[in-house]
Amino acid sequence: MTVRVEEAPFEPGAETNRFLRDAYGAGAAVTFTGLVRSSPGDEVASLTLEAYPELAIAQIEKAVAEAISRFGLIRAAVIHRYGTLTPGEPIVQVMALAGHRQAAFEGAEFLMDYLKTDAPFWKKEATAEGARWVEAKPADDAARDRWRT
Repeated sequence: MTVRVEEAPFEPGAETNRFLRDAYGAGAAVTFTGLVRSSPGDEVASLTLEAYPELAIAQIEKAVAEAISRFGLIRAAVIHRYGTLTPGEPIVQVMALAGHRQAAFEGAEFLMDYLKTDAPFWKKEATAEGARWVEAKPADDAARDRWRT
C-alpha cells in the first residue's frame, strides 16, 4: 500500500511504471489520474486544495486497506496533491492491481468515490468572477453510497 499526500507535482507515467514493477500474480492494473478541470463557460484559473497531510494520509490509508480487503487487490496506491494547481495539472492518481480486471476496476472506483466525497480536502476554485468553494455533487454522493450496500 502506498499513500502520498504532497504539494510537489508528480509524473503519472513514471508513477504507473513504478507501481507496475513486481506485479507478479496480477492479471489487471487500473490507473486513474484526475486533472484540474477548466472548460469554456466555466473557466478556472487555479484550484487550491487545503489539507492536513497527516490526517489525510491516515484516513486514506484506511480506505486503501478496505479496498484491498474488499476487492482482493494485490496492491493499491493513492497519490493526492494539495496546494495551488493550474488547469491540466494532475491532482490525484489511484492505482489498483488485482488478479482480474473487475476487482481492479472496482477497487479503483471505490477509492475515487471515497476521495471525491469523504477525504479531508477542501477545494477552492479561482475564477474571473472570484473564488468559490467546491462542494460534492449529489452524483458524487450517490456514487459513494453504492459501496455501502
